[in-house]
Amino acid sequence: MRYAQGGGLTAEGRRRREQVRLEAVQRFEQRLPAAVIAAELRVSERSVRRWRQAWLAGGAAGLASRGQAARCRLDEGQLSVLDVALEAGPLAAGWADQRWTLARIRDLVARMFGAQYTVPGIWYLLRRRGWTCQLGARRAIERDDGAVEVWKKQTWPQIKASRRPSAAGSSSKTNAASR
Repeated sequence: MRYAQGGGLTAEGRRRREQVRLEAVQRFEQRLPAAVIAAELRVSERSVRRWRQAWLAGGAAGLASRGQAARCRLDEGQLSVLDVALEAGPLAAGWADQRWTLARIRDLVARMFGAQYTVPGIWYLLRRRGWTCQLGARRAIERDDGAVEVWKKQTWPQIKASRRPSAAGSSSKTNAASR
């Protein structure tokens, strides 16, 4: 199952979904139609039919949660080391600027731990670890405030200079004055 916000369900989310499936089992035993069960549990009829098939094939155990879809390739110690490396910043990791990108983090994980991830896989990993995509709270260390002030005082007024007033007349072929 895919989730729009990425990362799948947490352990608590999997537990809640399993509880809904087990509530469906009680209704299966009462032989209620799929539409009624779906309405009561606020799920799709298709899910109810799929759950009923799993229940008929394996009983209530057939509806038990199977756990996390994929195991993390890094152990908890390696994840802690990765958090420290990310906190230290891209400069400490060998990049010339202050931007972490998913591709850079993927390369960092491969270099530090030898684990290969895809870019979306890195995003899911970071989301599970509590990282978000946000702008930095501080200004870039490369910023030159003097150059910014000069640009604002000299260059911007030239760019912003008023345009020449529009000339009278029309280039329209339908306007009689332009023939």
